[in-house]
Amino acid sequence: MPACPVAAALTILNNPWKFLIVRSLSEGPLRFGELKTRVTGISPKVLSGSLADLQEAGILSRTVLPSSPPRAEYALTGLGREFLPVIGALARFGMAYKARFPEPEKKEEA
Repeated sequence: MPACPVAAALTILNNPWKFLIVRSLSEGPLRFGELKTRVTGISPKVLSGSLADLQEAGILSRTVLPSSPPRAEYALTGLGREFLPVIGALARFGMAYKARFPEPEKKEEA
């Protein structure tokens, strides 16, 4: 683990998908399919790998629900909830950035 605290955090949350997964779980536990729907554009393979990485890092927990077929639910741990203010700060920065540098309007083709 890197000595620098920022580098240590980035070692765990090393891709944008993981940030979006944590954001999606901020409102409560979700199943795999619900996460797949909320994290637009992520492939099932990347989602599965990211969930395993975040579980191993102690950011989220996985609970197998008593159903047939068995289903799993993912939720943030206490450590994962500690990351939510960072997500909020990123959201505020993103809104300010988008306001300052709006995307150009798309021109309709004739």
